[in-house]
Amino acid sequence: MLTALNLRTAVTSVGPVLEEIERGLGISSSLAGVITTMPVLCFALIGFTGPALSARYRDSHVLAGALLAMTAGLALRSLANAFPAFLVGTALAMAGGALGNVMLPGLVKRHFPGRAGPMVGAYSTAMGLGATLAAVASQPVADVAGAGDGWRWALVVWALPALIAAGVWLAVPARPGVSRGGHTTVRMRALVHSPTAMAITVFFGVQALQAYVVIGWSAQYLRDSGIDAATAGLLLGLNSVVGLPLSAVIPSLTVRPRLQRPLLLVFIAAYVAGWGGLWTAPTTTPWLWMTLIAIGMSTFSLVLTLIGLRARTPETVAALSTVSQSWGYVIAGTGPLLVGVLRGATGSYDGMFVIVLAGVAVLAVAGWIATRQVFVDDEVERSVPGWSPAGRCTGVLETAGVEVPASTVKGADR
Repeated sequence: MLTALNLRTAVTSVGPVLEEIERGLGISSSLAGVITTMPVLCFALIGFTGPALSARYRDSHVLAGALLAMTAGLALRSLANAFPAFLVGTALAMAGGALGNVMLPGLVKRHFPGRAGPMVGAYSTAMGLGATLAAVASQPVADVAGAGDGWRWALVVWALPALIAAGVWLAVPARPGVSRGGHTTVRMRALVHSPTAMAITVFFGVQALQAYVVIGWSAQYLRDSGIDAATAGLLLGLNSVVGLPLSAVIPSLTVRPRLQRPLLLVFIAAYVAGWGGLWTAPTTTPWLWMTLIAIGMSTFSLVLTLIGLRARTPETVAALSTVSQSWGYVIAGTGPLLVGVLRGATGSYDGMFVIVLAGVAVLAVAGWIATRQVFVDDEVERSVPGWSPAGRCTGVLETAGVEVPASTVKGADR
């Protein structure tokens, strides 16, 4: 729970004080876009190292090291006086989040095999609470710390819970009889022959793009529209809070085939209404627009569930999860960066709304394809005769409730 609480604090604490960071580092909007894109790219790249590290070292030591790296990164970027140092700190700070995404589901399966559902739900809730707390509290912390360098305190304060979580993992004793020989790599290249796999990858990437534009830029947009900084942070927190109960309900609805496309249409409509309202009347009822966008962001729960439904075997689920989510974050990383570039070039946020609304159209098309009742395995078999991952292993790391799953599977000796 402590680990999950830290997985998003380094991300959501930036948006509410982005303007102060720009002034403090003397950077442009384009470079601010790089800052908001860094977390997404780190989740994609660092997450790939999780399976190899887990195969070589104790999971508790890997997570402790990742959280210590997060602590150091949060401290470094709060002290940074230059943009490159801030980026290095951000990369370190993302290590805990990226590796936590990969490894927590496997730890749940190992330590709580009969209570995986409640435990995944519990740590997912903790992750959302941490994200919300960082979004809501960062600006007040900056205000209390004072003008000028207050943003530095708003960033570094989240190093304390990361340090505490690292200490807890270091105290976890080794489990006797655990073997490292059961890891088997899943081949994923053949999934390019599956239209459904490609649609899910695009769908995941674009929904993540929407989420990280919200996290990185919505608070600053609201501030530039005339809303005070504290209220903008609260509205970003509202967006996170609304998503918590939805993430618990949507998967159980998605498993019903007849509800998948109606849910998709509801989310698309909520996105259009929310983004449209935020664009045309940001100060009228901003709480309504942020709530509608939060409903649209339930596409995250939808696509996570579809990943499990569109594959016949656990091995294919693992491969599909890794391909769609890791490459999806590469797609997602372009969103916040483009927003910063366009804002710097035009002086307005019109480009941001063009990007997200075009993304909603892509979501509708990709989601319609992804909700067809077909299996990725069957599509690959038609193009690659004899392809089948079955029999390579007996179990798979669970991927429910995470963003970047592991790309290895666990053998029976684990």
